[in-house]
Amino acid sequence: MKSPFPGMDPYLEDYLWPDVHQRLAAVICELLGPQISPAYVARMNLYTVNDTSPEEDVGIMYPDVEVLRRKAEEPADEYAAGTPPTTPVTISIPATRTVEVRIPVVEIRDRKKNQLITAIEILSPVNKRKPGLRPYIEKRERLHASGVHLLEIDLIRRGQRPFIHPYLPKSHYLITLTRAGTGNTDAWAFNVKDPLPVVPVPLKAPDEDAVLDLGKALGLAYSRGLYHLSVNYREEPPPPDFDEEARAWMQDLLKG
Repeated sequence: MKSPFPGMDPYLEDYLWPDVHQRLAAVICELLGPQISPAYVARMNLYTVNDTSPEEDVGIMYPDVEVLRRKAEEPADEYAAGTPPTTPVTISIPATRTVEVRIPVVEIRDRKKNQLITAIEILSPVNKRKPGLRPYIEKRERLHASGVHLLEIDLIRRGQRPFIHPYLPKSHYLITLTRAGTGNTDAWAFNVKDPLPVVPVPLKAPDEDAVLDLGKALGLAYSRGLYHLSVNYREEPPPPDFDEEARAWMQDLLKG
């Protein structure tokens, strides 16, 4: 089963995103592997971010936090609805709730020396808001200083992008490529109406770039994940809200 959207499916940006993220990274490795072998290998690595502000994504990324919050709020709702209880209810609430988020990254490595050549980062919401935004920006800077190509795939509309430039067009989604040893960044800005782009994946000079068909990759992830069984396209997509033009287009698209 295919997604009804020609490019990024905004309904995948909610609680499904962690699974989408993992599958997409695995499919990218699968598509790139035959192109870059035998000199290079594509591997999926995981790094961990401790999210100390999980309430920022309550109901979207961390439904378990919302369940805990509702349970904690039950006594307060009961108090507001009727007569105050004669015996108080004492609830222990930790000062800070931390959620451990595991984020996959695709690494292109030189097979002989295991040298990291290109990092493909699929952004997670925790990368795009405090407190995770600053460490991610610092990671970007370290990769660039180490001579590593960086391809960033941002398929999440909410949050603040780590790459900001006055000439960067406004768009729902963004892919950027910063080649090692240069001060330039190539950007592919696209909206919910658009197909996902085909982008280059740089290797070591003088080897030619590999090619990543992101639309094909997301399509494979969608079908393998059977996401059509979990998405209700009759509901509104997850926030942030689209403008009226995009909403009207989506309504027409999903009528069938």
